[in-house]
Amino acid sequence: MRVFQIEGNWGLENLRLSQRPEPVPRDDQILIRMHAASLNARDLIVPNRGYGRATGELPLIPVSDGVGTVIGVGSRVTRMKPGDRVCPTYFQNWIAGEPTPDRFASALGGPLDGVMADLVCLSEQGAVRVPDYLTHEEAATLPCAALTAWSAIAIHARTKPGDRVLIQGTGGVALFALAFAKLHGAHVTVISSSDAKLEHVRSLGADETINYTTTPDWSRSAREIAPERGGFDTIIELGGEATLAQSVKSIRVGGTIALIGVLSGLGPTLPLGAIVTRQIRLQGVTVGHRDGFEAMLAAMAHHRIRPVIGARFGFADLKSALAGLGKPDALGKTVIRFNDHVE
Repeated sequence: MRVFQIEGNWGLENLRLSQRPEPVPRDDQILIRMHAASLNARDLIVPNRGYGRATGELPLIPVSDGVGTVIGVGSRVTRMKPGDRVCPTYFQNWIAGEPTPDRFASALGGPLDGVMADLVCLSEQGAVRVPDYLTHEEAATLPCAALTAWSAIAIHARTKPGDRVLIQGTGGVALFALAFAKLHGAHVTVISSSDAKLEHVRSLGADETINYTTTPDWSRSAREIAPERGGFDTIIELGGEATLAQSVKSIRVGGTIALIGVLSGLGPTLPLGAIVTRQIRLQGVTVGHRDGFEAMLAAMAHHRIRPVIGARFGFADLKSALAGLGKPDALGKTVIRFNDHVE
């Protein structure tokens, strides 16, 4: 079968289209024929062993997010049957409850082999059925970016109607966070450096927008949007070093800053006095568990929420897809079609 794998040595230059034998499911496993995959920022980090030893060993099949159809099951499988359309879960061992080192060590696409293979064999516990209304491309975007946004909005921030939520940027997690915050009845502000992107997110339901290039001190403008609370209830923090201090200025007393991205760097200068005296909650968010994934899918199906799809590439064009990931004009999730007819 076709696979993309990092082989010989680390580095994107060692990411190659190759062949592996077709896997055979054990008693508790399912065999999935993959239809589509989608890319995340970590897919640029893994080939360069950016997570150190936690990245895994070579050869390694990259990419965590995808969708496929179950074509074979082991003798003890009860959760799935042939013909079910499923997404593998990002953390294969995190079913529910709190994170643990063992659960965090079970991520697809590093350290475990990912989904850039025609056939993927997994434990039946490591996949969820996806709603019929979603296309293959749409479903492929869900395991990492969507669940991260859901965990931040629904689980950690416990967003409720009337809450004020600020979201940084217009990337995959940000657009899912916008959809889920609106689903929960929140008033949503989005910041971006692009007026065109801000216009687009308004069409997706954003209530207010701020261009942080033309308004560098965006925390001042942000606070004016939620004056009755003294700031936002929740901020989806994706910028990291360059934005966290302004997020602290923008959050209300007792509010939650969901720390997800570090796009501008890893070493912010934190106003610790304000964090302590205003009882601000800094909540790291790394994807989520399978129970949360299934709850998210139920909410999406009820409200018919559709992901925003950006660039599309064929299986053999993975390197080109990675090269275009995160370009300033990109909007929506980058997807990989395993066959030309995939929708």
